[in-house]
Amino acid sequence: MKYNQGEHLEEFNRLYREMDKIYHDLAVKAGMSDSAFFILYGILEMGDGCLQKEIAKRYSISKQTVNSSIQNLKEKGYLSLEEGRGRDKHIYFTKAGQKFVEEKVFPVMEMEKEVFSEMSLEESRELLGLMKKYLEIFQKKVREEMGDGAGKK
Repeated sequence: MKYNQGEHLEEFNRLYREMDKIYHDLAVKAGMSDSAFFILYGILEMGDGCLQKEIAKRYSISKQTVNSSIQNLKEKGYLSLEEGRGRDKHIYFTKAGQKFVEEKVFPVMEMEKEVFSEMSLEESRELLGLMKKYLEIFQKKVREEMGDGAGKK
């Protein structure tokens, strides 16, 4: 039987969209946008005092979107900002923000950890290795086709 890369690509894209929908649904259920969810997730993951630009880079969210979402979360009383060097702004949870992420975001992180714990070490390494390889090859192809600025982290 002939190997059909098109079918694999379709399945990969379907799985990617399904994963994206899971996170979208979790964000909606928590009453926030996708970007707000990942910002809170990022602060929880990286720790209080992380920088806006670190979140933008780590989660591939534009700096403008990060800034806008942070302002909205600040208005809701979940975050506070402190000036850093230059234009850097350190992000901190307020008490209300800490309570909110403990109820809405932390359980998602725990579910993700449980998923990896149900996989063998070999399976999780293989999954991550293949995803990394796909991303590196795809970024290279995008840069070749679209120019140096495209596909960069």
